[in-house]
Amino acid sequence: MLKNELALKDGEFLVKLAREAIATFLTTHRKIKPPSETSEKLLEKSGVFTTLDSVKNGTELRGCIGYPYPTLPLAEAAIDSAIEAATGDPRFPPVSLSELEREIVIEVSVLTKPELIKVKNPQEYPKHVMIGKDGLIVEGGYSKGLLLPQVPIEWNWDQEEFLSNCCLKAGLPPDSWLLKETKIYKFQAIIFREKSPKGQVELRALPVTG
Repeated sequence: MLKNELALKDGEFLVKLAREAIATFLTTHRKIKPPSETSEKLLEKSGVFTTLDSVKNGTELRGCIGYPYPTLPLAEAAIDSAIEAATGDPRFPPVSLSELEREIVIEVSVLTKPELIKVKNPQEYPKHVMIGKDGLIVEGGYSKGLLLPQVPIEWNWDQEEFLSNCCLKAGLPPDSWLLKETKIYKFQAIIFREKSPKGQVELRALPVTG
C-alpha cells in the first residue's frame, strides 16, 4: 500500500480515471494512459480493485476485477482493472456505454500488500480476521480466491463465514481454511465510491496499516 494515506482528491482522481478508461475503451477500443497531471503518489505501485455496481434495480454487482499485489503503478493498475471489470469479468456480459453513463456506480479499492496470517492451528484464523477492516486471500494448491473488506459487511458474515466464502471463491470446499496446507492472507483497503452514476465521490476509508 502507499506509504502516505490517500486523500479524497486522490480517490476522486482515480474514480474519474476509471470511468474515463472504460468510456474510452468502449468507444474506441483504446486504453488510455495516466494523464500528465497524475500525482507522484498515484504512480507508486499498489494493488487495486475496481468494482462496478448497477443501480438500475437496487444495487447489483456488475463487475469486479483487480490486482491483489503491487505490481503496477496505481493509476495504471486502476485503468486496467476498470476496463477488465467492464469488459472482462467472466460472470457478466460486457457493460455498454449507455449503461455506464446511466446505471453504473464505480468503486475503487486501493489495497495494502497482502500479508500471510501465521497460526499454529488453523482454528485460530478467525481471531486474526477483523470484519470491516481485513480483506482475505485463500490459496489452496493452484486455487486462489479473494474477497474485499467490504464484502462480509454487505453480507453480514462473521469471521468463519468470511473464511468459508473466500474458500468457495477459490473453488475450494468451504472448510478448506481448516487444512494446514491452505494459506490465508489478509490485506486492508481505502475505498472510494461514487454516490450515483458520474456523481460525487465519497471516501469510504477502512482502517489501514502502514
